[in-house]
Amino acid sequence: MANFFKSLFFGEGEETAEVKAQKNFDVLKYDGIKALKVGKTAYAIRCFNEALKIQKDVEVMEHLVTAYSQEDKTEEAVQMAGCLLDEEPDNVGVMLLRANLNYMIERYADVVADCERAVELDDTEVRAYYLAGRAKKKAGDNIGAIVSLSQAIAGKDDYAAAWLLRAEVMLATGSYNDGLQDAEKVVALVPEEEQAYLVRGQLREALKQYGEAEQDYRYVIELNPFNEQAYLQLGSLFIAREQPEEAIELFDEAIELKPDFARAYSERGRARLMKGDKSGSFEDLKKAMELNPEGEDAKKISGTYSNFEDMYKNRPL
Repeated sequence: MANFFKSLFFGEGEETAEVKAQKNFDVLKYDGIKALKVGKTAYAIRCFNEALKIQKDVEVMEHLVTAYSQEDKTEEAVQMAGCLLDEEPDNVGVMLLRANLNYMIERYADVVADCERAVELDDTEVRAYYLAGRAKKKAGDNIGAIVSLSQAIAGKDDYAAAWLLRAEVMLATGSYNDGLQDAEKVVALVPEEEQAYLVRGQLREALKQYGEAEQDYRYVIELNPFNEQAYLQLGSLFIAREQPEEAIELFDEAIELKPDFARAYSERGRARLMKGDKSGSFEDLKKAMELNPEGEDAKKISGTYSNFEDMYKNRPL
């Protein structure tokens, strides 16, 4: 590698320094692009950075953002996206790219700022409204999230991701009927979207439509027998309805399909405790702890809880 760069910059010939620099830049740029295409990302990053030392180039910057992202170097990708915006301050695509990157590292205020600027430049850009809504939801601004997601939906009625996210926010805020309408819209748009049925099931459960909620959870399991959340939500519904035998049978099925499913053991233990089987419940908790030593069940076994029955109180899914 060292010899390559040395020969690249100090080749033979009578060319002017400017011509040599341009040739070196071209070689670095296109070697970087080829390396990126074949998965040699680290080499591509080196090529692109060396190329940028010779001259600024928007295309090289764009490729470098991609390369950094593929190497999980999100901070560097954000910085390079910022450099791109210095060159093209009105580039909405780059703004949304940086917004996505900032979302990944939980800089939600920065996400919203880029999205708001993007909307100032193009108020028809529905992705900006959606990304802002997603960031606001994560930041705990549910009302702001609903506003942004509603703007995304107003601009694109078939924006399934926005409908689904708004349904999730409605669930969190207790607006169950409105959320159910949103979930129904997603199911109509994307009939095999598992998350839509899970959210609709939760909304129906909150509205005490238990039979319909059970149907949604079972349908997800039918679509994908390895969807852990579907088993957890259906099992929790059975336990809430005081149907421990059905819950145990369900988690038996889940464990048979996925023997390392720690939460299934834990929730089966909860159902067994409901039936009065403290020994079986404790064994399930121990197995859950073995599979997930850092999980909530490890605290239970270690004696954090003063009473065995308290272990399952207020447990989130």
